[in-house]
Amino acid sequence: MGSTGFMITLSVLLIVGVVAGVVAQRRTARTRRPAGRPGLSDLDAEAEANHWLIRLGGGLVPPGARAWAGADEAAGRALTSAAECHRAARDRLSGARTAGDYEEVTRVAKEGLEHLRSARAALGQPASGAVDGPALPRAARVPAVGAGRAVTSR
Repeated sequence: MGSTGFMITLSVLLIVGVVAGVVAQRRTARTRRPAGRPGLSDLDAEAEANHWLIRLGGGLVPPGARAWAGADEAAGRALTSAAECHRAARDRLSGARTAGDYEEVTRVAKEGLEHLRSARAALGQPASGAVDGPALPRAARVPAVGAGRAVTSR
């Protein structure tokens, strides 16, 4: 009878140890930092991607919609490119799972913000609060309004 109690206690301790090990392993895997951005966890990368996507979406809803309606062809192309970047970033965000995936969403959203800046410049409008902010990295720069460039989704 004493050995049965010992076996049950040992079994329970082994199960608890295995469960604790699995939980600890998953927790470290979830917050593992990517090699390219040592200070950015998966959750931080997701928050940053959401931030840039919301900023792009806010820029697509202008306060003076009449000015956007009268846009010339170059500004219209830039607005279309910005909207395509927004759609592509939303699509990529829905399937993103790693910090690298979220960084790609951030890159596409920043590219869309550059298209918005080009469109606003073509319309003679000042940049709005949704598009203002810290300077975008060189990788997010896009050609001037006249140079056509399409955004493709994976």
